[in-house]
Amino acid sequence: MSSSDQIVTHVPRLNVAKEAPSAYRALLLLNKTVHDGVDPKLAELVKIRASQLNSCGFCIDMHTTEARKAGESERRIYALPAFREVSFYTARECAALELTEAVTLVSQGGVSDQVWAEAEKHFSPEELSNLLLLIATINAWNRIGVSTRLQPPAEEA
Repeated sequence: MSSSDQIVTHVPRLNVAKEAPSAYRALLLLNKTVHDGVDPKLAELVKIRASQLNSCGFCIDMHTTEARKAGESERRIYALPAFREVSFYTARECAALELTEAVTLVSQGGVSDQVWAEAEKHFSPEELSNLLLLIATINAWNRIGVSTRLQPPAEEA
């Protein structure tokens, strides 16, 4: 096996759930609470897209699996990075995904008035609040996953 064929092994650095259980449970509760306020398939698309932008392999693996369980198609999952270029997504989904990108990449220009206005067209204030909190929560999980090198379960042979 050549050096370019070797699998890179990332060893997890820290078990946050074990070391800070109260805070971890609080984040889990926030996650469940806001997830309950967003359509399950849309919630998974949002989580996948934020996780892609943050390069969180653990969360990408988890939320693509959860999206499939929620009835999401493989085709739409695969096309998610190019959601603007295909007609697989509704205007509501696109507005949520645009907001997801703007919030996730907030340091690159913030959330524009155009992105916010489009989201407001498709979501009630309560829905938009839950969506915004969902985006914030997945970004928190991504930062934990990437920082600690959290790994998805091994593939079954």
